[in-house]
Amino acid sequence: MGTDETKAKSGGLSLGTKLGFGVGDLGGNLFFTAMGFWSLNYLTDTAGLAAAAAGAAVMIGKIWDAVTDPMMGFISDRTLSRWGRRRPYFLFGALPLLLSMWWFFSAPPFRSTILGAVWASFALCVLNTAYTVVNIPYGSLTPELTKDYRERTSLNGFRFGFAVVGTILGAAAVQPIIGLFGGDRHRGFSAVGLILGAVMAGTILTTFFSVREPPRSREERPTERFFPTFLAVFRNRPYVILLAVYACNLTGITFVQGMLVYYFKYVYNLESTTTLAMVSLLLTAMACIPLSVLVAGRIGKKRTYQFALLVIAVSCLALFALGHVLGPRFTLALMVFAGIGIGFGYVPPFAMLPDAIEIDAARTGKRKEGAFYGMWTFTSKIGVSLATVVSGLILGAMGYIPDVAQSSGSLLAIRLIIGPLPAAVLVAGIVIVERYPIDETAYAAIMEEEARRKAPDGTVTEGGAAGPDGDRPGGAP
Repeated sequence: MGTDETKAKSGGLSLGTKLGFGVGDLGGNLFFTAMGFWSLNYLTDTAGLAAAAAGAAVMIGKIWDAVTDPMMGFISDRTLSRWGRRRPYFLFGALPLLLSMWWFFSAPPFRSTILGAVWASFALCVLNTAYTVVNIPYGSLTPELTKDYRERTSLNGFRFGFAVVGTILGAAAVQPIIGLFGGDRHRGFSAVGLILGAVMAGTILTTFFSVREPPRSREERPTERFFPTFLAVFRNRPYVILLAVYACNLTGITFVQGMLVYYFKYVYNLESTTTLAMVSLLLTAMACIPLSVLVAGRIGKKRTYQFALLVIAVSCLALFALGHVLGPRFTLALMVFAGIGIGFGYVPPFAMLPDAIEIDAARTGKRKEGAFYGMWTFTSKIGVSLATVVSGLILGAMGYIPDVAQSSGSLLAIRLIIGPLPAAVLVAGIVIVERYPIDETAYAAIMEEEARRKAPDGTVTEGGAAGPDGDRPGGAP
């Protein structure tokens, strides 16, 4: 028996599978970071949209995901092909993702603000759809590759090791690429879209060729219609709790990401230092990811997640209170401290999520990871878009004008958006996740009960195993 087969039978995954799966999120996080750090600034300072119009365009693009994210999860759950349920979308979605990324960052001249807002909204809808076609099936692979509680933490450690590399590229590569074109930011950003899009396409194709899905029978596919399928995910109480926390997590981080370039550009008049700040933040995060896996093994995923959110919240408040007084060196040091929180916050939610999803599979006998990941990604994008549109509205209301010395009001707006606002959202996440009920002991008990209640022919009897909070798994009535 081969090594990979032996590992598969024992619940472990081969190194090749972990690497092949992990590299897919390099492109995924590159997208998330490039859009988080640069999309609002690109639309206001390069494409020439008013801040409120740019924020509204981003929001419209994300609302469109209310359709595409759940629909993609619904479709991939029901896909049967020689490549599996998820992998066909890696193969056929790679090129559209590349082209739509290039198109968004190649905005034409606008004759009016309205036309610019309409173009940006449409381009973002196209880009977000292309990302959804690839990303929802990719995320849905996690609970399918292994059921082992600790192995999922290890798998996501590999994933987010690559994710941080993608994050660093998305944050740090933009300004150097633009610099290759002198002062022509339009051509520079067009090159950014093409190059980053090519990396995104290449990484997901690598996952397609290096990872094999476990075989699934027709009987394991969900049979519910669209709306019952997605309403059902909200009967899973641990999932709903984690969903709310992750939305808080991404909302808070997006406030910081979106404002960092504004902060260095207008508070310090050092726009070029933005890249150094981003790299300091993200290199620290990358170094902390393997440490976070070890810590989670000792104190649990939930406590590790709470620690991460707390560190980021403290960093935001310190930046608001002291950054403009103590100067850029202090802020760069603070980026290193915040990077600890970012690094510790990568793995826990994505290691906790498959546990919550597995409870649903144990309870129902149907595997609908796509539905859970579709709603997960939709909610995370709503958090991102909410932070972006609120940022744009606040900047517009406080008198922000691109590429000029800012008024005291707009400077205060930048500090508020990067400080107390995200801190409050992150603290809310810390409070909510305290109610998450699944730890290693509870998970093991659920899976043992599930194994006992299966009939000898492998079918699942009615009823469900007791959940960690005393209810059926997922808090179902």
